[in-house]
Amino acid sequence: MKKLLLLLLMFTSSLSFAQSKKKVDNNFHIYLLVGQSNMAGRAPIDSMSKETNTQIVMLDKNGNWVPATDPVHFDKPSVAGVGPGIGFAKEMIKDNRKIKIGLVPCAWGGSSIKVWEPDSAYMTGHPYDDAIERTRLAMQSGVLKGILWHQGESDNNPQGVQYYMDRVKILIARFRAAFGNPELPFVAGEIGSFGKNTRINKILDAIPDQVANTATVSAEGLTDKGDQTHFDAASARELGKRYAIAMKKLLAGSKK
Repeated sequence: MKKLLLLLLMFTSSLSFAQSKKKVDNNFHIYLLVGQSNMAGRAPIDSMSKETNTQIVMLDKNGNWVPATDPVHFDKPSVAGVGPGIGFAKEMIKDNRKIKIGLVPCAWGGSSIKVWEPDSAYMTGHPYDDAIERTRLAMQSGVLKGILWHQGESDNNPQGVQYYMDRVKILIARFRAAFGNPELPFVAGEIGSFGKNTRINKILDAIPDQVANTATVSAEGLTDKGDQTHFDAASARELGKRYAIAMKKLLAGSKK
């Protein structure tokens, strides 16, 4: 009798595992969006903001997949606006009707790279831990293809620059270990110059030289919304497109 029960348990477990595996759609490509306010998006909502595409969804604050519209993020609901996420997704599905993009928004406006560590609290959340939890939830439905990082404004100072490279290398390694992929593509973005010092960009630009399967996208030519800090809507979308172009190159390289 015990042997029969054991066999039944093993069969049930195998069936449950097989069913769970079937839920993962290999054509559902998931991307984690992390960093601070320019990843979250601070450009004013416009006529394009509520347009939807059946190939693009986002994980809302309650962990549900919903049609992607701006604002994608919810870190600071009163100021969240247009960011690079949807512009990125549109470029990723360009000329490819087979895939679906799932955005996992986890950026926190004003966050320094220091709070992107395990157990670190920031405002009402835990940036790193929340990102891990939400991404693992998303991975129950699809395949994690890469990470987009836009952060640096809070560390764009002599002390921040001094430690930034070490911290970002550790961050990338932690993400890759947590998601079980040592070559998970990671794309960082420069901060906008907007007439101010951008010393952090030298560090961001050097990431691909320090860490394999990473890239950095330029913010050259992009404009702010008038506050000398945040990209306007057109620039946020263009930045997203640049992220996608870089991500496609990394993904293509990983297939060789």
